[in-house]
Amino acid sequence: MDRVAIYGRVSTSEQTTDNQINFLQEIVSRNGWELVQTYVDEGISGTKGRDKRPEFDRLCKDMVRRKFNRILVWDISRLGRSLQHLVEFLNEVQSVNCHLYIHQSGLDTSTPSGRMMFQMVGVFSEFERSMISERVKLGLKRVRSKGTKLGRPTKIDEETKVKVWSLIDTGKSLSEVSRVLQISKMSVSRVNRERNP
Repeated sequence: MDRVAIYGRVSTSEQTTDNQINFLQEIVSRNGWELVQTYVDEGISGTKGRDKRPEFDRLCKDMVRRKFNRILVWDISRLGRSLQHLVEFLNEVQSVNCHLYIHQSGLDTSTPSGRMMFQMVGVFSEFERSMISERVKLGLKRVRSKGTKLGRPTKIDEETKVKVWSLIDTGKSLSEVSRVLQISKMSVSRVNRERNP
C-alpha cells in the first residue's frame, strides 16, 4: 500500500486550501492508499523559496526521511512558480524514489507517460541552464572586448588606507575605525593586514 502525503498551498489568507485537500483525500481513499500527512501553506506565494514555506520545507524533509512514497498536489503551481525551484524539487523527488501525482496536469510519475513527462522537464531545464550559461559567457566576452574591468570595484583608496593605519596606531579598535570611516570592519581588517602581512 502506498503511503501518501498531500500538499496544498494558497497565496492569500482570504483563500482556502479546503477544496484542494478534500478532492485529493477522495483520490487517496478511492485508491486505498494510506494518508500519512497533509501539509498546508496558507497566505504564501509560490514564488517564495522553500525556506519561506515552512510546510513545504517540512514535506521535503519528511520525503527524504521516506515517511511516504507518493505526494499528491492539486496543481503544479501549488509546488511553486519558479522553474528552477520546481526542477530542484522534481529532482529531489526522483532521487528518493518518491512518486508525484499532479491532478490538474494528469501527471503521475508512477506511470510510464508520467515518467516520460518528468524526463522532458529535466531536458528543458538542462536546455535552459545551457542557454543561461551561454548568454553569460557572451556577455562577459562583450564587456571584456570593451576594456571594462570585471569584478568588484576597489572601494579603499590610498588616502583611506593611511587613515585606517593612523587610527589603528592611536589605539582604536577595528570596530571603532570602521565606524569613524564608515567602511566595513572586514575592509578595515584587510587594510590592516596589507600593512602587517
